[in-house]
Amino acid sequence: MTTAQRYESAKEIYKSIGVDTDKAVETLKDIHISMHCWQGDDVQGFDHEGPLSGGIQTTGNYPGKAGTPEELMDDIDKALSLIPGKHKLNLHANYAIFEEGQFADRDALEPVHFRKWAEFAKERGMGIDFNPTFFSHEKAETFTLSSPDEEIRQFWIRHGQACIRISQYFAEELGQPCVMNIWIPDGYKDVPADRLAPRARFKDSLDQILSIDYDKSKVYVCLESKVFGIGMESYTVGSSEFCINYAANNGILSLMDNGHYHPTEVVSDKIPAMLLFNEKLALHVTRPVRWDSDHVVLFDDETKEIAKEIVRNDAIDRVFLGLDFFDASINRISAWVVGMRNMQKAFLFALLQPNDKLKELQNNSEFTELMMLQEELKLYPFGDVWNYFCEQCKVPQKEDWFKEVQQYEKEVLSKRA
Repeated sequence: MTTAQRYESAKEIYKSIGVDTDKAVETLKDIHISMHCWQGDDVQGFDHEGPLSGGIQTTGNYPGKAGTPEELMDDIDKALSLIPGKHKLNLHANYAIFEEGQFADRDALEPVHFRKWAEFAKERGMGIDFNPTFFSHEKAETFTLSSPDEEIRQFWIRHGQACIRISQYFAEELGQPCVMNIWIPDGYKDVPADRLAPRARFKDSLDQILSIDYDKSKVYVCLESKVFGIGMESYTVGSSEFCINYAANNGILSLMDNGHYHPTEVVSDKIPAMLLFNEKLALHVTRPVRWDSDHVVLFDDETKEIAKEIVRNDAIDRVFLGLDFFDASINRISAWVVGMRNMQKAFLFALLQPNDKLKELQNNSEFTELMMLQEELKLYPFGDVWNYFCEQCKVPQKEDWFKEVQQYEKEVLSKRA
């Protein structure tokens, strides 16, 4: 059977439970995921040399890491050619591209340092999201926006302000809103004597960053929490409670990363609670293995539950979604493609659920039938609809895309130093 024939068969099966597969496929085409640039070079960026810092690690030394802006752009292009649909690019500030003699420290970054990224995105009809980089810098060895050293704190405040201006530049150049996410690694390895003062300084720093004039219809500033990091296991300044309350009281968005919570917490359960009180949310989807290890996103239970909560609550247009992982132990392009396609699979799986029927069963306390149907749906011909979606988007189906990654590794990646 051809892909189209298998799709028609699946279409009839789903139709029998009230699901319109054509609508699901068309909806999925309009779900834009923000693909993180930092998977391609292990979060190194182009504005410094030295190890990654800030309580995060990239492990592995798989050959072929991008070492220049041109190499990273080529790798992004290759990954996007194997991912169905149209997406956005997510940049960190440490990916500034400097002409010779043009270097600027992070507090002095300007749109001109990201002109080549804007040109890259414009040529591909993409938007760009952006992140200040509060790590991997000599002034980030201990604290950034919560630093008791006023000179250091002001440096990072200027960095945050510079990033808002760069975000607005991206939005205006590309005609799409820019989501700008603030995350800091500040915290203590052991039990602190004062939990309040660092958060008070962080609050004041955020107030100063947000005090500059910017177009809130073009730049969506987000604040991301974290439960702990390497070297700050006992206390993080930007806790969940701090970030949610600050965002709610200052007109910015909460960003939830599903690796930034205690192991028994799940973001899928937090999404509907947050939607009741927020017009828009932002997410970073990753895969924590025992802790915030930023493994490649799989088509696993929590990824599917995250997508279900967004779909079943009609929140596709209310949630800005990006991926966040960095695995240096495997082919980096394959990591991108696996993660992005899995997030899309999760959305398609959610779109193919008879959500109204499932809600009705719950409301009527028919829990036996609800459990039965949820389990039976796992074996419905989801894969035939996915392959049809890939064919419609003119990208390889099933595992066929991996041959192109292998060829690219042989012809391009293996020749890099």
